[in-house]
Amino acid sequence: MKKSDTGNFARNNPVGRFISRNAMILSALIVMGIVLSLISSSFFSSANVLSVLRQASTNAILSMSMAMVLIIGCIDLSISSSLALSGALCVIMINNGVPIYLALAVTLVFGAFCGLLNGVMAAFTDIPPFIITLATQQCFRGAAYLLTDGRTIMCYDDTFTKIGAGSFLGIPVPVVIVLIVLVIAAIILSKSKFGRRMYAIGGNKSAAVYSGIKVKKVTVIVYVLTGTLASLAGIVLCSRTYSCQPTAGTGYECDAIAAAVLGGVSFNGGVGTAGGVMLGSLVIAFLNNGLNMLHVHAYWQTIAKGIVILIAVFFDTMKVEKMRGRKV
Repeated sequence: MKKSDTGNFARNNPVGRFISRNAMILSALIVMGIVLSLISSSFFSSANVLSVLRQASTNAILSMSMAMVLIIGCIDLSISSSLALSGALCVIMINNGVPIYLALAVTLVFGAFCGLLNGVMAAFTDIPPFIITLATQQCFRGAAYLLTDGRTIMCYDDTFTKIGAGSFLGIPVPVVIVLIVLVIAAIILSKSKFGRRMYAIGGNKSAAVYSGIKVKKVTVIVYVLTGTLASLAGIVLCSRTYSCQPTAGTGYECDAIAAAVLGGVSFNGGVGTAGGVMLGSLVIAFLNNGLNMLHVHAYWQTIAKGIVILIAVFFDTMKVEKMRGRKV
């Protein structure tokens, strides 16, 4: 195949565009898989892969929510605390006899409300989103402690636990949920007017305002979506662990940022795809699994993920500078 033919394939074929756009992270994922399979013969076993995917589902959902706010040039550090608070609310309602589907619906609406609080403050005040969500992170976490009285609350409702621990056609239910989230996010980002407005706001907020885009409205809606996804992640996590804990999700926002940026989402806004974010989530998931297989202490794992975030942001900064150089 000629070089020009290869270029045309990458431009005209969706699969080709995906591979071309995510070549670096796909290469990293392949290399990681080869190395880990050499270290442990059980790495590529179906049991281990399905276990990793089940455990990674929470971070994958959070990564998608983080990606959305990063695309519009904002950030949400409260998603991990919103996860804990939403999960606690759901478990407590179920344990007190609230019908399971009503409890799930109320939990998702509550998560949307948490996102609404962040979105309104981000859109209608001059306070940086970083500060707003850092503050609400503390508020939501404190509320989770108050709601649970600082203790773990178990939940053994069969219908609820099947969400996190069950399977559908041999595929873990959390993985099915992630695939549904991926499809919906991909449609929003790549096929809708709303998605194009998100990229426009992240790319150049002032230009977006002059072009007639209702920046404040879009910002609020994105944060509502982010809060809803965080509560969904809380439901999945609590269901998988048969319990809610006020400390649930602590530090998960860092994994979500790492996955999003590794997947091609720019901290400067206006860049990123749903598929890339999912690949970033897989890299973080297999990195965690590999470090566990190597019996690396949890403290060193935290340091390793911090280094990954730093490297990802460095390459993102270099990419932005390169693009600016081309424009000049």
